[in-house]
Amino acid sequence: MNKSITTYQELIEEKQKLEVLLKAQKELIRYDVQELKLQFKPVTDVLANIKKFTTRDKTEILLNIGSDIAVNTLIKKVLLGRAGWLTRLIIPYFMKNFTSNVLAEQKDKWLEKLSHWLHRNKNGKQKEKEKEKEEEEEQPSED
Repeated sequence: MNKSITTYQELIEEKQKLEVLLKAQKELIRYDVQELKLQFKPVTDVLANIKKFTTRDKTEILLNIGSDIAVNTLIKKVLLGRAGWLTRLIIPYFMKNFTSNVLAEQKDKWLEKLSHWLHRNKNGKQKEKEKEKEEEEEQPSED
């Protein structure tokens, strides 16, 4: 780097060397950032789970109302019926937040299972009717 450049050709060669060096340094930085992301993945996962307990998903109002009722009856009144007032105040708060996030994440999966279950029962009845028709057709008529 301290070498003095006297000709235009030396300047172009030095520029190319520096561009190659810059490209290598950028690639090294990208690799280091990827390694840091992999190392901090457990921390980010823990923080994401803590966020589920501290914040509430407000996209599904009906699911939130249902989960609030369930948490109030099961957790607050049944499980924590004899607990102290602070415990009865804090634990349901965190459980309501957590259930709202879990229900919002799993909503599509549960709706798909429900529609599959309803569709399966409907098709099951149709298949039974089709089998009965086939059995009637297979029986030789005694004319």
